Amino acid sequence: MSVDFNVEQINPLTMVGNEAVSRRDLMSPYIWRLDDGSYAMLVRAVPRPGETGDTGTIWYATSSDGLCFSATDVPVLSPGPGPDDIGGCEDPTPVFRADGSVVIYYTGVDETRTHGEMLYATGPSINRLEKQGVAMQNTPTQGNIKEATVDRTTSGGWRMFFEFARGEASLVGLAVSDGDAGPWIDKSDPFAPRPDGWDSWHLSTGPLLTTDKERPVMFYNGATHDARWRIGWIAFDAEYTKVVGRCVEPLITPPPSLERTATDIAFAASVVNVGDEIWLYYSLADTHLYRAIIRQS
Repeated sequence: MSVDFNVEQINPLTMVGNEAVSRRDLMSPYIWRLDDGSYAMLVRAVPRPGETGDTGTIWYATSSDGLCFSATDVPVLSPGPGPDDIGGCEDPTPVFRADGSVVIYYTGVDETRTHGEMLYATGPSINRLEKQGVAMQNTPTQGNIKEATVDRTTSGGWRMFFEFARGEASLVGLAVSDGDAGPWIDKSDPFAPRPDGWDSWHLSTGPLLTTDKERPVMFYNGATHDARWRIGWIAFDAEYTKVVGRCVEPLITPPPSLERTATDIAFAASVVNVGDEIWLYYSLADTHLYRAIIRQS
C-alpha cells in the first residue's frame, strides 16, 4: 500500500500575550490536544531582527480551536543560569508520561550564541520544570545536536531523531533508549540528502504521524545548499530500521518572495490528528506560525 499526502487548507496562527512575548517572532510550535478537546502549545519566541538578547525563550499557550492561542505571563523555560543555555532556549519537544509528568527536550545555546546542545527538563507539569542538563552530547562528527523528535515503538523501545551539523550541512541522526529520558545510544543516520532533490544538502527532523504504528511517517525538513527549506515526508517500518517510502516533491513550499535574498524557510514542528484530518503545524521565515490541513491518500 503506497503513502501520499495532499494539502487541503492553510491557516495562520495567532498568539496573544504580554509585551514580553508579543514583541517577539514565533517559531517551533509544538502543539497537542488536551483531554478536554482544547489545544496546548509550546513555542519558541525570538527577538525580532535588529533587536539584541537571547536566541529564544519557550512559552506555553492554550487554544479552543487550534488557531488562536493565549500565552501564559512568563516563559516555561528561560536562558540560564547555567552556561549550557545562557544564550537561549529553543526547539521544545515534550514527552508526556502516564502519571501526568513531562520530559521536555530543548536546544540550549551557550553565551557565544554559536554553540548548541540537546538539553532536557523534567517536572510534574509544564509550568513546574527543573532543568536536567545535557540529554545527548555533541561529538567531533556530530555538532550542535538539537530538534528532538521522540517516539516509543510497538516493541516498547524509545527512538529519538535529532538534527546535527557535519561539515557545512545539517543532517538527521537517530538514537535509541530503554526510557523516555535516556540514556541515548547513537545509531546510524536514518536517511540522507538526495543529490538531485529539493532536499539535496540539509535535513532536519520534523513531527511523526503515528496513527499507523507499523508505518510511522515523519514530516521532515529539507533544503538545498543555500538553505531554502521545504517540508516533505518519509515513512519508516515499525522499529525505524529502514525507510519504506519518501516523497518526491515537497509537501509544503513557502510562497514566492519579491526578493531573492528574503528568508525562504518552511519548517515543520508538530502534527495533531483531528477526526480524519491531519493538522500539520509549521513556521514560515522563522517568524510566523501556520497550520496545514492535510489528508493521506
